[in-house]
Amino acid sequence: MRSRAYRKGELEAEGFPLENVSDYLEKPDTVVWVDLCNPDERELDQLKEELGLHELAVEDALEPHQRPKLDHYATHFFLSCHMVRMGGDGVSVEKTEIDAFVGDRWFITVRKGDDVDIDAVVKRWDRSSDLASCGVAYLLYGLLDVVVDSYFAVIDCFDEYYEKVSESMFEDQPLDSRGQRERFLARQSLARVHRLINGLREAVSSLLRRDEAVPTELDPYYQDVYDHILRVNESTDTLRELVSTLVEANLALRDFRQNQVMKQVTSWAAIIAVPTLITGYYGMNVKYPGINTTWGFLLSVVLLVGCSAGLFVVFRRKGWL
Repeated sequence: MRSRAYRKGELEAEGFPLENVSDYLEKPDTVVWVDLCNPDERELDQLKEELGLHELAVEDALEPHQRPKLDHYATHFFLSCHMVRMGGDGVSVEKTEIDAFVGDRWFITVRKGDDVDIDAVVKRWDRSSDLASCGVAYLLYGLLDVVVDSYFAVIDCFDEYYEKVSESMFEDQPLDSRGQRERFLARQSLARVHRLINGLREAVSSLLRRDEAVPTELDPYYQDVYDHILRVNESTDTLRELVSTLVEANLALRDFRQNQVMKQVTSWAAIIAVPTLITGYYGMNVKYPGINTTWGFLLSVVLLVGCSAGLFVVFRRKGWL
C-alpha cells in the first residue's frame, strides 16, 4: 500500500500504515490518501469501520469487472474507472480497474492489478502541488487526468494501425486468415474502449453536476478533463466509422477482384472453346469438304489461329485480359 497525508495543502507524511489513518484524520485541515493494490476483505473492512464506507461500495471494490460509474452515498461517493494500454500484439487492449472512495477528507484508491503506474498519479499531484489546498477534489482530479491520458495513448495506436490497414487494402495480395483475425480483434478492442470511455464520461458528467463536489478553483481543471473525455469519445466514434468504411471497402474490393478473376477465366475459356470447336468439327468420322486435303488442313489452322487471336484482341481491349 501507499499513503500520504496533506495538511493545509502541504505534504505532511507519507508511507504510514493503514492503522494510522484515523490518527491523521483527527488533525484538522488534514487530507489522507491511501492506495491499496489487490486488497483483501480484511483490509477493506478495517477502512469500512474507520471511515464509515458503505457496504455496497466495499462489495463493488472487492468484485472484479465493474463498469465505469459514480455511486453517491450519504458520506462519500464511489468511483469506478479503468486505465487502458495496448497489448503486446498491437491490437488488443488491456484494462486495469481502479476504484476510489471519495470522502470529505480522505481519498482511498483500490487497484485491481499491480500493472497500474500509480507513480504517474503521484507525479501529477506533485506537478501542481499549489492546488493541494483544494483537498480531496484535487487528488481525484489528478487520478482522472492520468486515466484519461491512457485513453489518448491507446487511440493514437489505433490511428496508426488503421492508417496501415488503409494503405494495405489495395495490395494485390489477399489477406490471410491471420490478418483477418487481427483486424477482428482490433475492431473488438476498439468497441471495448468505446464502452469504457462512454461510462467514464457519464461518471464525470454526474460529478460535475454536483456543485459541492468540485471547488470553484478546480472547476477549469475538471472541465479540461471532461473536454479530453469528449475528444477521446469523438475519436473512438470516428475510428469506428472508419472501420465500418474499411469493411465495406474491403468487401467491394473483394467483389471487384472476384469479378476480374471471373472475366479472365471466362475469356480464356472462350478462347479455348473456339479451337476445341474447330478441331472437334474436323475430327468427325464423316466426309466433309476438304477432308484428306492440304487446303482443308490449312483452312482449319487459319480458322483456329484467327478466331483465337481475334477473341484475345477483343477481350484485351475490353480489359478482361
